[in-house]
Amino acid sequence: MDRIELFRVFARVVECANFTRAADTLGLPRSSVSAAVQELEGRVGARLLHRTTRSVSLTQDGAALYERCLRLIADVEETENLFRHSAVGPSGRLRVDVPGRIGRLIVAPALPAFLAAWPKIDIELGTTDRAVNFVEERVDCALRVGSLHDSSMIARPVGNFTLINVASPGYLARHGTPRTPADLAAHWAVQYASPSSGRIAPWEWREGEATHTMAVPGRVTVNNAEAYIACCLAGLGLIQIPAYDVQTHLHAGELVEVLGAQRAAPMPMTLLYQHRQHLSRRLQVFAEWLEALLRERLAGDPA
Repeated sequence: MDRIELFRVFARVVECANFTRAADTLGLPRSSVSAAVQELEGRVGARLLHRTTRSVSLTQDGAALYERCLRLIADVEETENLFRHSAVGPSGRLRVDVPGRIGRLIVAPALPAFLAAWPKIDIELGTTDRAVNFVEERVDCALRVGSLHDSSMIARPVGNFTLINVASPGYLARHGTPRTPADLAAHWAVQYASPSSGRIAPWEWREGEATHTMAVPGRVTVNNAEAYIACCLAGLGLIQIPAYDVQTHLHAGELVEVLGAQRAAPMPMTLLYQHRQHLSRRLQVFAEWLEALLRERLAGDPA
């Protein structure tokens, strides 16, 4: 095999975490796949995989080479398709990770239109509210909300969403409606703990250009958006939530906005991908589609 084919075989073994599954997807004998990895290890002079009877995992050297292999494979595919885009369009599988509610409410319902427009692209959609390991989880791009901390990723801003304060009518009937942030000391909030750090997010609001925070007491703590909204609907306290997340509940009268003049700052959304993977044409078209979709869907958020 030439070097690029060795890289492709190695990358597929990593993605499948198993020599037999990789061989099946490549249409090659398992012995050929194993020999290819051994040849690559001999060429680079390092052990790339930890092998067991059931699975394989990357060594530290293997992880470094895998990231480089992805870049090289993307470069080769882009070069091969340089003059064929107009005829056949981008192709291949794209592994995408988005926050759970965005995936369920916005991305998944719109995917049929994307797949119809790009018939040679397949999407593997993951929905998590935590940071993902791009190499170990074999993710091509991930949509993240809020401030970013990983400078090793290429970051493409794709818009902002509005945060609003809401409560159930039943909660407000029992506890009254807060009129100013000072009133929050006499109220309950459903506490939201970060899935990655466990840190409880404080209540936040803006006054002009200044951002203020305070700790609002609460008896229930959750770590995902579904439970956060469910607890609010059950009358367990106030929450701060993206407006798109609760539009149907607002329209149905199941939730009511409060403190409309004291909202938190809009939260940025960013599409992350590994260094230089922006060269992939399929990633380019998906990023453009996702940005347009989010801007369209969030344009109706209350101002």
